[in-house]
Amino acid sequence: MRKDCDKEFASECALKRHSETHNDKIYSCAECKKCFSSERNCKKHMNIHSSKYMCSECGKNCQSRQALTEHKRFHSGEKPFQCSVCGKQFTMAGNLTVHSRTHSGEKPYKCRFCDKAFSQSSHLTIHLRNHTGDKPYKCSLCEKSFNSSTHLRKHERRECALNRHSETHSEKMYSCTECKKCFSSQLYFKQHMNIHSSKYMCSECGKNCQSRQALIEHKRFHSGEKPFQCSVCGKQFTMAGNLTVHSRTHSGEKPYNCHLCDKAFNQSSYLTIHVRIHTGDKPYKCSLCDKSFNSSTDLRRHERRVHSKVRPHLCSYCGKMFKTADDMKCHVRVHTGAKPFSCGHCSEEFLSSEQLKAHLLKSHNEGTWFTCHICLKKFSLKRTLNQHMQRHEGVKPYVCDECPKRFCTAGELKSHQPVHSDNRQFCCFLCNAQFKRKYKFKQHVNRCSAVFLV
Repeated sequence: MRKDCDKEFASECALKRHSETHNDKIYSCAECKKCFSSERNCKKHMNIHSSKYMCSECGKNCQSRQALTEHKRFHSGEKPFQCSVCGKQFTMAGNLTVHSRTHSGEKPYKCRFCDKAFSQSSHLTIHLRNHTGDKPYKCSLCEKSFNSSTHLRKHERRECALNRHSETHSEKMYSCTECKKCFSSQLYFKQHMNIHSSKYMCSECGKNCQSRQALIEHKRFHSGEKPFQCSVCGKQFTMAGNLTVHSRTHSGEKPYNCHLCDKAFNQSSYLTIHVRIHTGDKPYKCSLCDKSFNSSTDLRRHERRVHSKVRPHLCSYCGKMFKTADDMKCHVRVHTGAKPFSCGHCSEEFLSSEQLKAHLLKSHNEGTWFTCHICLKKFSLKRTLNQHMQRHEGVKPYVCDECPKRFCTAGELKSHQPVHSDNRQFCCFLCNAQFKRKYKFKQHVNRCSAVFLV
């Protein structure tokens, strides 16, 4: 037993190793200046700065041969240690030991200042800092300190997201020679380089993956294998991460909070996109016009709707084709009569959420109007306001392929295009007169109907 901390050990060797933790940290790493109280621990740490125990899959350097063996199991998916109570499997024996205590209730690590006990020594270490006031984890972007690395990472995610984002622009020093993409981490850079080689190539479709684990996950798309199942609704997934995100739809958990407003999100990627609304950052630029977007999804949607002539989505009722699946689904409701969006205040039903939103504003004064600051005209949708603002600014992004005319909206361009075509797609059912434009066709039918009815 050691007198100054009351810990007991099974062997003299274990006591000796533990005693070193009470000594001053006199051994310093020459690479990163990290300090250690034991020469043995310092030497092990130094291995992460060399390629002595480097993972051939991702390039990570490990402290020892055993650490490398355990790390490689993350790539292979091997989990040799299984819980005899619930069957859960683990990559490391230590993880199984800690897990077993959830069944036994054992808490061998006791605080010497209060009556609290813990199942893991690391939890006790963090807890002791509450008594000592020690906060060894300092934020590099502000002056805050924390008693655990977990609390520091959480702080960095929430409080310093903007500063960290700025750093990604200035510190991306690893550049891919194939596609010029840049990375702030050598690890991510090495993984990325694999997609330009056939090291992890899919034998089904020829796609190159970043790592062996990425290839395993990719192959599930071909095999249809979905090994991860939701315990609530039974939905299955190809990747564990997708199941984790899905589970939050049941729990309502939203762990990613915006530090600039009170919004929270269930995925970190959604928070990243949201923060760009505050910063005004729009890193995704259209190569065909001068528009920029805060997410790759918005850029792809813009390219499909505005610049692409491909209409892959076919209406099975009338044969009309659409650029996006959402546009086609909305159109199909015209044939089926489905109106899935109903007003909670009255009995009105609508084809789309946009129609419902406009109804709530106009009839029930529910929601927020988008007002033009120049002419004070009001709009129910921000998209419509943006289109309106283009008229004030003189912006006309939609260009006719046949002539130099430009238009503010895709609808105006579409109305203009029949001028260059001999196609008369609207035919009067009374006199067989044909028309290029729908509004002229409707005017004619009204006049023609009056004549024939008389």
